[in-house]
This record gives sequence, structure tokens and C-alpha cells, in this order.
Amino acid sequence: MQDDFQSMYKQAAECYNAGQWQGAVFWSERCLSIESDNAEALHLRGIAALALDDPKDAQRWVLKAIERSPNPVFLNSLSVIQTHLGAFARAAESARTALDIAMQGHPDIDKSVVLYNLGRALQLDLRFAEAAEVYREVIDFSPRHFQAHSNLGASLKSLGHLDAAVEQLHRALSIQPANPEAQGNLGHALLTLGRYRDAWPHFEHRWSTFQDESGNRNVNPPNLPMPQWKGESTRADRDRLLILHEQGLGDTLHFCRYIPMAMERFSQVGFAGPEPLRRLLSRAFGSTSSKFVYLDATRVDLRQWDMYSPLLSLPMAFDTDADSIPAAIPYLHAEPRAAQRWSKRLAGLHNPARPRIGLAWAGGGLVPEVDARRSMPVEMIDALIAWPHALWISLQKPANDEKRLQRRQRVHIVDWMNEMNDFADTAALVASLDLVICVDTSIAHLAGAMGKRVWLLNRYQGCWRWMRDREDTPWYPNMRIFNQKERGDWNEVLARVVAELERGAWRSS
Repeated sequence: MQDDFQSMYKQAAECYNAGQWQGAVFWSERCLSIESDNAEALHLRGIAALALDDPKDAQRWVLKAIERSPNPVFLNSLSVIQTHLGAFARAAESARTALDIAMQGHPDIDKSVVLYNLGRALQLDLRFAEAAEVYREVIDFSPRHFQAHSNLGASLKSLGHLDAAVEQLHRALSIQPANPEAQGNLGHALLTLGRYRDAWPHFEHRWSTFQDESGNRNVNPPNLPMPQWKGESTRADRDRLLILHEQGLGDTLHFCRYIPMAMERFSQVGFAGPEPLRRLLSRAFGSTSSKFVYLDATRVDLRQWDMYSPLLSLPMAFDTDADSIPAAIPYLHAEPRAAQRWSKRLAGLHNPARPRIGLAWAGGGLVPEVDARRSMPVEMIDALIAWPHALWISLQKPANDEKRLQRRQRVHIVDWMNEMNDFADTAALVASLDLVICVDTSIAHLAGAMGKRVWLLNRYQGCWRWMRDREDTPWYPNMRIFNQKERGDWNEVLARVVAELERGAWRSS
């Protein structure tokens, strides 16, 4: 019987090592039919489940293996599984336990592997300083560990140590020059430093750092059967450019400023974008020129176009540097009659001497881990709407009930957002305001692009476009930035905002 078990276990291990996951499941279960409490077979069954993308089942099997034998190899596997499940703190604890046991002289574990998994768990748990120290230990063990160099660079970037991050990412790329994730992270770090011309070629690898709506990473860039335009000479009387929407609505509002520049280089420019922006952008770029057409992104006839460009690749195509950012503000406009209607409605509600201040406190949920950092809990706006000298107007389209105004708050803030069907409607309301106060979301870009005064409530170590520790931005001359001084501390930011309101700073920026 023991010979049968060993033969079956060998078959299971060979299947696993060959990537034949179902075979590994079959043979490991045959092993367990003979020895139901064999720790090695339980562990192999668990890691086969993980390979088949079932981390919950994997955790069940590996926990059983650890009950039989607290082997550091098993604990390391558990750490990886818990990371897949999003249980990052528990994953770090499992990795530390594995290291503690390994320090007692266990010969079957590579400490650099466990350290790397510990660093990954800490990084995903936003414990960037701890993660950086662990990645340095990995590099001490294995100086050419590419992923440790790359993740150390990303962690340093998140800590705001940008020069060190750039240096570390260059080291990673010296090991794997074509790695897209390191290229993308380097692009973001250089952009945050304002080194735009250096950054754009690396930023072309940004897709590798994205998450889709399901949380999957390594989103593929567009692959169209035509050349991507990267700034080459064109025949302005013949060539036609298709521009592709990417990322969020705020990114489109930010970078659509390049569309008029593209219209000077091409006979026709089509933008394949989301429906909520159709009326706003069509009015901005198509009302005075037949060169621009807004396209349904799901029904584009590629035969009508000669070249394409993702929207966020246009800054590279136009060789944008910090001193050549297109700053013709405003480049987006509300429809005048619609704006006038909102202004009349607001005028009937308050003393005209009180400022009309729009407020947005939360972003969408496209990337939950980013949204959690850039958004404020709705109850925190109490600190603002308690200021009695303004007419507060909601600009928030709540993505869920957690972001919706609470009943007691509705006494203090006008909320007509259920009447907003698209961004053209929202632009008409924004046009009637004196000031917009908002977190880093599409409303900030809409108001900035319209030339309105904007006070941006910016998360700690926020998006690259706001750089670091600046209170202004060359992208929007009328924007003022209130940065978090400590991660997650909105109270201090809001106290500064209220103090500025008290001294009348809303009258000018």
C-alpha cells in the first residue's frame, strides 16, 4: 500500500510540475484516499487548487496540511493563497511564521522566496515602509531578484521617495529591460517628478499596472490593425486619426485638451468614448468643426481610419514637457441656456452674497483600492456643510449607498444630481457655481477644464498629475490643492479648507 501511495504522489507531483493541474488534483486525491491525513498530499492538493484559480478551496486543503505539520513550505503556500484572497495582514503573518520556523534550520525552504511573499503581502496591505525593508532583505539574499527590485521601486514611489524609486526601477530594468510592469511604474514615478519627456515612453507600458473592473491586472493595450500614431508627420488633408478612450472619465476630461491639437494634424479625428461624455465633448470640439466626430466605442468601423492613438498617449505624440502643457483653459463649456436655468434655480434659494459651492466627496469604484484612498466617508463632509455662509450644492453621483448623503445632511446641501443624465448636464450646473471643492475625481477635471475655481482634496501621495507637495498644477491654473499630510487624515485637510473659507479665500485662487 505504501508503494502505491509513493507512486501516486510521484505522479501527482509530476503533473503539478508539468502544469497539468487537473492531473495533480486527481493523483493527490488518490493519495488521500490511502492516507487521508498525509500533510504532503494535502499541501499538493491545495496548491493544485490555487493553480486552478480556486484560492478558497486551496486554503482549506493547506490549512489541513499545516494542522498535521507546521512546515514552513506549507505556511509559505498559505501566505500566497491568503494574498490571492485579499487577506493581506494574515498573509504577512503566515509568511513571518514560516520564516520563524525556517530560522530553526529547516532545509527545505528558500528564505528569499518567503521574504518576497512577505514583502508582497505588506505592499498590498499598504504597509510600504515595512515592505521596502523586506524587499531589501530579498535583494541581499538574491541581488538579481527582478521582482524584488521592481516592487521595492514601487513601494518607494508610494512612500514619496521618488528619486530612490526611479533609481531602483532602473536597476530592475537592467535585469529585465523589457518588463512592462517596471516600465509602467518608472513612467509613473518620472511623471510625478515632472520629468515628462523622460516619462512618456515608459508610460506607454501603463497597461501592465492597471486593474480592470474585476480586479485583474496586466490589462492588455489596444491592438488595432493599423499603426499607432506617435507624433510622426501626417498628411493633414488625408490622414484620419482614431482616438481611444481609456481609464476613467476624469482622465478623458483631463486629456481631451489634446483633441484640438490632433485636429490640426489630421483631416478627421474620431473619438471612441463613453456615452456620458458624448454631448459635452461633441459641443466642445464638433460644434465649430466638421473634423471631429464622437463615436460609439462599441461600434467603430476601423476601415474608416488610418491611424489610432490611446488618449493618454497623445502627450507623448505631442512631445509634452512641463513647460509645454496645453493650458488653453477653458476647453470645455456648458450650454449657455442650460447654465442659465440652473443659475436661476439657485438664485431663488439664497442670498446672492453667499458663495455657491459645489461639493463631491467620493470617486467611482473602478479600482477599489484607489477609490478607498481618494474618497472621503460621506459623514466627513459635515465639517464643510456646517460652515453656514455658503449655499452647498452636491455634485456627487453616489455609486453606492455608502456614498449617498445621509438624511440629516440633506437639510444643509442642495442635491439635484438625480436630474443629471450626463456630463453636459453637470457642466451646466457647475457653470453657475463660484467654487468647487472635491476629491480627486471626474468633477475636479470637469470644473478645471471649464476654468472654474477648484479646491482639490488630495489623498496622501496621490496621482502623478498632482506631483508632490504642490498646491498648484500647470494642468489647471485655477486649481488649488489641499494635500493630506498623513495617509488617510482628512480631518486636517478639512480644517485647512474651513479656515480658508473663513478668511474669504473662495473669492480668489
